[in-house]
Amino acid sequence: MVDLVRTPEDVRLLTYEVAREMAEGQRLRYAELTCTPYTSVVRGIAIEAYTEAIEDARVAAERDFGLVLRWIYDIPGESGVPAADATLSYALEHRTDALVGFGLGGPEVGVPRAQFEEHFTRARAAGLRSVPHAGETTGPETVWDSLRLLGAERIGHGVSAAQDPELLAHLADSGVVLEVCPTSNIATRAVDRIEEHPLRTFVEAGVRVTINSDDPPMFATSLNQDYEVAAGLLDLDEQGVAHLARAAVDASFAPDDVKARVAAEIDAHVVTWQEGR
Repeated sequence: MVDLVRTPEDVRLLTYEVAREMAEGQRLRYAELTCTPYTSVVRGIAIEAYTEAIEDARVAAERDFGLVLRWIYDIPGESGVPAADATLSYALEHRTDALVGFGLGGPEVGVPRAQFEEHFTRARAAGLRSVPHAGETTGPETVWDSLRLLGAERIGHGVSAAQDPELLAHLADSGVVLEVCPTSNIATRAVDRIEEHPLRTFVEAGVRVTINSDDPPMFATSLNQDYEVAAGLLDLDEQGVAHLARAAVDASFAPDDVKARVAAEIDAHVVTWQEGR
C-alpha cells in the first residue's frame, strides 16, 4: 500500500480520510497516529512536503470533524540506523507542535533496541515521548531493553511481558503503559488463540493498559472492535469499557483541556447508560 502513496497530495488525502473514518465511523475525539515519514521520503516525497501534507490534513480534520490529531514519528526498524538517523532529523528539524512522540516499529527479530539508544535519548531531550514497540514477536528482554535503553513511557504490544513476573511487577510499579492490540496479536500469531491473550494477566498484575487497533486496514479491525474483544476477555460491562477508555485518555499525550473534554464525554455517556438501564 505504501507504494501507492506517491505524492504529497496522496499523503494529505489518506490522512484526511483516515481521520474522517475515525471521527464519523468510530466517533473518536482524539488520536495519536503513528507515521513513518522515512518510507515516504525514500520514495521521493520531500520531508517538507510530507510535513505540510499531514499538517494540512490535521487542521482540516479538527475543523471538519472535531477530531484532534497528534503525531508519533516511527523508525522502521528493519531499515536500521540510517532510517533512525533520518527519522530523528525529521522530528527535530521539521517539528510541528502536533508531533508528540518518537517510536520504533517493524520487525523485532534481528533488530536490537540498543542500536537506537542515542536516537531516543536525543528525541526525549527534545521533549518527545518514547513509545517503541517491543515484546510482540520477541521475548521479555526486548521490553526490558526498551525500558532501560530507550526510556519507554508506553510500549506497543508488550505481549511477552506476561512471561516475566519481575517485568510485570516493574511495569506495574513504574506505570509504564502497554498498548494492547488483541486483533493484530492474533493475526501476527503473537498469540495463538484469543482465549490465550495475556490482557487479563496484565490487568490482574496491576499493569496499565490501553486498547489499540494497530493497523486497522491490514488487520480488518477498528478501535471499537478491539474494545469489544477486550470487553470479552475481561468480562466488562459498559461501565468497565468506559474505565478502559478513561485509561487511554490518561495515558495519552493530549493537552490537558482535550483530556478533560474527552473524559467528561465518557462520563456523560456512562450516566446516560445507567439512566437507561
